[in-house]
Amino acid sequence: MYCRVCDSNNLVLAIDLGLQPWCNNFLRPDQVGKEPFYPLRVFYCNDCKTAQLDYTVPKELMFGDHTYLSGVTKSLSNHFEGIADQSLSLFFSNIDKKTINVLDIGSNDGTQLKHFQKHGCQVLGVESSKTTASIAIDAGVPTINRFFNAELVTELNRKFHIINAAGVFFHLEELHSAADGIKNALADNGVFIVQFLYMKRIVENLAFDQIYHEHLLYYNLRTIDVLLKRHGLEAFDAYLAPIHGGSMIAFVTHRGKRDISSRLNDLYSHEDSMGANELSIYLDFAKRIEVMKKENLQYLKQKKLEGKRIYGMGAPVKGNTLLNYFGIGTQYLDVLVEKNSLRDGLVSPGMHIPVVMENDKLVPPDVYYVLAWNFKKEILGNNQELISNGVEFYFPVNPKEDGL
Repeated sequence: MYCRVCDSNNLVLAIDLGLQPWCNNFLRPDQVGKEPFYPLRVFYCNDCKTAQLDYTVPKELMFGDHTYLSGVTKSLSNHFEGIADQSLSLFFSNIDKKTINVLDIGSNDGTQLKHFQKHGCQVLGVESSKTTASIAIDAGVPTINRFFNAELVTELNRKFHIINAAGVFFHLEELHSAADGIKNALADNGVFIVQFLYMKRIVENLAFDQIYHEHLLYYNLRTIDVLLKRHGLEAFDAYLAPIHGGSMIAFVTHRGKRDISSRLNDLYSHEDSMGANELSIYLDFAKRIEVMKKENLQYLKQKKLEGKRIYGMGAPVKGNTLLNYFGIGTQYLDVLVEKNSLRDGLVSPGMHIPVVMENDKLVPPDVYYVLAWNFKKEILGNNQELISNGVEFYFPVNPKEDGL
């Protein structure tokens, strides 16, 4: 195995989550039991310190068509609105917004680009999933149904003031081709906004469910810096946002074009002081996952002994990592209650739990086991009536809300 970032072969196993199905492979009833399983292991590069998967499920299988939609949750749309507003005000306040070109890589249903369109910007999405690209196009968001790479950038022959990649830069099988494409497509004064799950926060939250086959890489700021500089780019500012339990929003440009902010330097220093990029952190993380597994199974077993009805809240992709590794199936959860209509009537991969829609007339459970824990505030806010009627909401992961 060679490091996806620096090409080193000096890697060691840090976390082994066994054989798992590709977790966005929600199944029709006739497909149950036929889904393939793949190794889900995190390796640590001793040279550049990047955590990464060793096994790659082909991108055509995972991203050619899938059921994830960005626009389902209000929290994510609000986050994307803030990204559009602040990037335009911080970096392009003196430019006519109608002249600004914005590219979104992995643009999904166009939710992020709609917020740039409100400002009058010229937008283009690149989305590999046929279904979600069609949804974006139907909503008036210009979208190319392709995988993003250097070849596509050459074909476009266009420069962009803003390039955004939200939750996609750690998905890339063609990592270095995509990074070259970003470098070549970025205008001289342009800003690349890379939004990524922050591995330091994943470890702190014990959010091991954010490890799955779509996520090939697990960045901290020090490790993503190695990749960026290899391609003539560098971060000049960053901050930690609460979305998805802790996502780093990094602002990147051509190397040497902008001064490094004190805020970014402070983040680097904090990572160093906490040992966030050391192997020992990941080995300890693996041990904590085992304790978490034992505690969650004890909780669910006790609730079933008490005769409680338990539903899963949400059918997020990451939830399938947790369900499969813990062995949680219909012996504990009757159904998974979901908002995304593309998953209506499907069954979760591996554990085969039926997915039903939130707006269906369900008999409320006694307990919601909340798999969509990253939207904790929104979920609790939307379900005050159930809570007042005694329905318990159990969060297997409780994300930190403040600080580093």
